[in-house]
Amino acid sequence: MALLHVVLAWLLACLLLSPVQAQQLQAVPPLKGPVTDTVGLLDASKRDALAQQLMALSRDKGSQVAVLIVATTQPETIEEYSLRVAETWKLGRGKQAANGNGTAIDDGVLLLVARDDRRARIEVGYGLEGAIPDSMAKRIIDQQLLPRFRQQDWDGGVKAAVDALIARINGEQLPEPSAGKAADPFDVWAEDVLPLMFFLGVGGIIASGFFGRWLASIGAGGIMGFSALGILGSPVLAVVLGLLVLGFVLLVTLGTAGSSMQQVGRHTYRHGRGGRGGGWGGGFGGGFGGGSGGFGGGGGFGGGGGGFGGGGASGGW
Repeated sequence: MALLHVVLAWLLACLLLSPVQAQQLQAVPPLKGPVTDTVGLLDASKRDALAQQLMALSRDKGSQVAVLIVATTQPETIEEYSLRVAETWKLGRGKQAANGNGTAIDDGVLLLVARDDRRARIEVGYGLEGAIPDSMAKRIIDQQLLPRFRQQDWDGGVKAAVDALIARINGEQLPEPSAGKAADPFDVWAEDVLPLMFFLGVGGIIASGFFGRWLASIGAGGIMGFSALGILGSPVLAVVLGLLVLGFVLLVTLGTAGSSMQQVGRHTYRHGRGGRGGGWGGGFGGGFGGGSGGFGGGGGFGGGGGGFGGGGASGGW
């Protein structure tokens, strides 16, 4: 019983802190091309040439390499922010682009530069961890990128690192690129956002039997807002979706249906002692799945559903 109280207290703390954390985190920029320079660090002509080089890599090889330059990743470390960007952008080919057995290719790479933090990181997808192990990613940063950055040769450092990454990818045996359809932004809503809204709406109604309708509504809305920020990268949409879930839980718990579900929550709490069943099983397994496609028509750039597990390396100048 004491353990149950500890778990419930921890969950309540997470619910209450989620809105605060969502406001503090740096937003993930939308993925519009292979090179995203939010601070104007690169020369425009060289940035465009680099983007064309990376577009050609995806067309010819199928793999996706993206460059992101930001001012800072604070309050997160560059490792935390880099993984969040990679999971949001879903670089590389996922299960939808896989051949035959349906196994994800996961051949995406992110090169992240945080100018004011003076830090850089290479984030490597699962499928390229053999071609670009952590030691190789570290070598590319230390030998190709950082020496040039110390001389304030930003264009040269990024270009040298990208060239080294492409050389490693070209030496890896990967499935041929397929002419799949472009990633549909509506897939993100259908596969990620809407199911999460439903889950948190129902969960918030049941949780109101434990914490009351106001705490449960605020908690569900806060988690929705925090999650939407990571999925969509838009603070405005995150606030709107969080308020929608908050309002839904609050309104439903005022009606008869909400009262019935509250009773389910109370019953589970009272009779869930002993035995093995109960609880919320599974969690969010494997992260949020990506959509199909990759490079959209008309020169667009979109993630193909690739997965990341934190492989790569970081360094500072």
